[in-house]
Amino acid sequence: MSTISTQLRNFKEPTKDQLIHVFFSIPEMPPVPLKDTEKQGTGDIEKMEINAILSLGAQEVEDSYAGKLHLLPPYLAFSSLDRKSVRFTLPLSTVRRVERLNARAGVYALSLSTWHGMKIIVQLTSLRPTADLFCSLLREALKAELQRGQMKAVKGFVKTCYSEGLVSSSGVSDNEREDGSLITETKDGCPPPETEFHGGLGLQFKFPGDPKKLREASKIKLWTTYLKNHGRNLTLLRYPQCTRLVQVGLPNRLRGEMWETLSGSIYLRYSNPGVYDQLLLDIKGTNSTSFEDIEKDLHRSLPEYAGYQADEGISALRRVLQAYSHRNPEVGYCQAMNILAAAILIYMSEEQTFWLLEVLCDRLLPGYYSPTMHGTLLDQRVFESLVTRCLPMISDHFQAVDVQLSVASLPWFLSLYINSMPMVFAFRIADCFFCMGPKVLFQVGKAILKINGEKLLQIQDDGGFLNLMREYFASLGDSAHPASADPRARAITRFQELLLVSFREFAVISDETILSERRKYRNEIVNSIESFSKRSAVRNLKTLGRFTKEQAGFVYDALYKAMCEVPPPPDVAPPPSLLASNDGNQERAETRIGIPTFQVFLSEILTWARNEKIVINGFQQRIDREVAEHELIDRLFYFWDTSCKGSLSFQDLVSGLDGVMFNDLMENIEWFFNLHDKNKDGYLTKDEVLTLSESFLFIFRHEIGDAYLGAVSKFMTNAFEYGDSLLPQHTGSETGVTGPQGIGHNQPYLNLATFRMVVLVDEVLESFFETDLSASFRLEPVPDLELPPASSGFLGDLWSNIATQDNRKMFNRLSDELGKTIGKHQVIYRPTIGRFTKLEEPTARESLISPPAKTTSGSSPDTAVVSSPSSTLGASSINDNDPSSASVFSPMPHLKAVNAAFMERTPFAIDDAGDDDDDSDLDMVHGEDDDQVMDEVDAFLEAHDSGLTEADKAVAKDLLHAEPVK
Repeated sequence: MSTISTQLRNFKEPTKDQLIHVFFSIPEMPPVPLKDTEKQGTGDIEKMEINAILSLGAQEVEDSYAGKLHLLPPYLAFSSLDRKSVRFTLPLSTVRRVERLNARAGVYALSLSTWHGMKIIVQLTSLRPTADLFCSLLREALKAELQRGQMKAVKGFVKTCYSEGLVSSSGVSDNEREDGSLITETKDGCPPPETEFHGGLGLQFKFPGDPKKLREASKIKLWTTYLKNHGRNLTLLRYPQCTRLVQVGLPNRLRGEMWETLSGSIYLRYSNPGVYDQLLLDIKGTNSTSFEDIEKDLHRSLPEYAGYQADEGISALRRVLQAYSHRNPEVGYCQAMNILAAAILIYMSEEQTFWLLEVLCDRLLPGYYSPTMHGTLLDQRVFESLVTRCLPMISDHFQAVDVQLSVASLPWFLSLYINSMPMVFAFRIADCFFCMGPKVLFQVGKAILKINGEKLLQIQDDGGFLNLMREYFASLGDSAHPASADPRARAITRFQELLLVSFREFAVISDETILSERRKYRNEIVNSIESFSKRSAVRNLKTLGRFTKEQAGFVYDALYKAMCEVPPPPDVAPPPSLLASNDGNQERAETRIGIPTFQVFLSEILTWARNEKIVINGFQQRIDREVAEHELIDRLFYFWDTSCKGSLSFQDLVSGLDGVMFNDLMENIEWFFNLHDKNKDGYLTKDEVLTLSESFLFIFRHEIGDAYLGAVSKFMTNAFEYGDSLLPQHTGSETGVTGPQGIGHNQPYLNLATFRMVVLVDEVLESFFETDLSASFRLEPVPDLELPPASSGFLGDLWSNIATQDNRKMFNRLSDELGKTIGKHQVIYRPTIGRFTKLEEPTARESLISPPAKTTSGSSPDTAVVSSPSSTLGASSINDNDPSSASVFSPMPHLKAVNAAFMERTPFAIDDAGDDDDDSDLDMVHGEDDDQVMDEVDAFLEAHDSGLTEADKAVAKDLLHAEPVK
């Protein structure tokens, strides 16, 4: 059973709008559809961006920042010019008031008041008409949100966020321990007050690590101050101080909410109320292969954490993974998802975890958790490239001793380091990952290699590499400089050193660097994965028949190319029987194609299943190929559909071709007879004889001369003459003339023996069945398909818009019309049998615009005839043990390493929650003062330039005191 996917081949570079949505963590489409009545009144709101200067409407220490303001209904977003200092994403439903400020002449400024009482001042620096248009669109977008009722939903949603209680006057700490977990013990028989905010298993089973060592109290004070001044949950403004606080580590009680806020999953949860609960209802009582795989991994998901030694944690993890696999059946459940979901559930509720998992799999780490794992394989190739560029000595040593870097690094990326290092440290890396994006994984990975560089140069095999990494991760809480005389230097831990090296020395690795490297290696990885899938599909065939593995590979190539051009519909496979028992042991759905894809497939390997015409118009000489449509092709489709499913699998195609490509004269005659014998009774009716004659005419439609047409005419005469002679004779009572007895058109008429006799009396038909029929099936190697080229600048975008298939067709039509005007237009159809020598055809089989196809030396495409379908045709055979393929990047070692890497997680004692009084600090802090925490955080930062002159800053400062325009 073969599952063939063309998803990787359909990859397209993200558009500018998509990149903007990804940058601001905005869902691509508005998740909540408008009602029909509302659609008529509002319609789609236009998107727009405008230059602006942002300042906070309060006496704060932050400067004003120049940047761009984006209206992306139903969101409003801003980013500074450097795209890292300041940015925010506001749902328009959280905007409560918009006022025009009475400022200096020539200054166009707006004051935005949000749900949380925060005042944002935005100075629009574009021309007045542009600013007026932006304000008009903003007004329409706000009206649309009001009509949708989204503004009423804010009040109920924010109650589920812990930050609301944290900044309130009453506070939420009375019912909490120091680490943020809830106190469940009752006093005087009174139950503890119920909490409205969402939280994870840590509220019940405590959070990993010692709260005193992690400085939870100091961190929560700093975050409380920040959230009061800069918004929270839906209205959070990300100023430089936000990044500092994230780098020093999020407090346990806030970590879950900040993860969903920084990643943007909070917008999905806000826009899709009740969806998760409905999914749980939908999957109740159902089963699938994914569910079975989930059950196998549940008890291997962070088993050292107390929450997953209880039914509450296991049940929550099961529900989240099953809900996600049901919502995304193409992804289903993949290895390492259980590790991520289990870690996230410690800090987040089931619903929060579900939406964060969707953001992780779809946007932050696309392709990581898919059947092919193409995303992580691509990033492993990118990581190897970056290591070669920045750490050449380590890279050269690994190559010399044949150590695979991905043996260790692939689990790092797949589990966000959670499965490799102690959880208290891995969660710190996850904090930075959700704040700054996937580049953090590369920065940390390279820092690990650099810090251990001297020891890495001593290893000789993969085992030594893994042991060294295991020892290093276990020592992350130790001092990085234990022999130093300076007590401050001794207090710096190895984990602090790791973060410093990551964000200082490897800050050069940016999002743009990662995207550029991915474009560079994507085609290599895709071809490697497709090559592996091809070998697997051929190996999984139940029977090859008379095919070799190499020839079966050619059939696969033609099928894959056809599926890329005409993808099979998702419902081509029949639905499961209502009587079948669903025991969860079914395999993934087998790929089956319908008639449209079959027509394209057949046109690739069968000469008379396509129309090839030589076009000469005085300007160009080309060969146009079109897919032929005829009842014979449909008949062949159903003839090969032996299981009567209305679709064909890869095995069906191989078996069907095996039944015709290797036949001799008599076998081909019998095959053609059976193809037209609809009811399989061993006889052709008169109608079927006529249909068979039409099939001959279709096959010979482009042959030169009258030989084939005469042969078909002679066949029809002889068939009816011989057929009538075999019928019971009847003598007319009136005329006395003896003749065949009349029968209906659907009655048995011509048997196989008579059909053979009719064919063999004609030399042309005999030659066709002896050699030409089998030779018309030509298995040829299909060159590796190229992915769509990535656009590079203005010229790249211009060429990608010009060199399209539609534009080529338009150019060909124009040149044809000009050729007709000057009398030089000529069309010559290429014969399908190929028995001609007089016409001279161009050597290229493609348009002159596209690159010419390679032809085998020593033979002309006009006269080349495949004399034996078993010929090798010069393509490399499919051999899993081929040593020549060792130099090509292969996903196989990585896929095998994944299963072993996630079977067992190294237990770390530091993950245990405790109240040890040891004052050793895991963060870059000394002492208990909050100011000292922030002083150490500043060591991470680079200078943030606001991009404003002193005059601009003065104008922005004046706007803080400006009054609204009345």
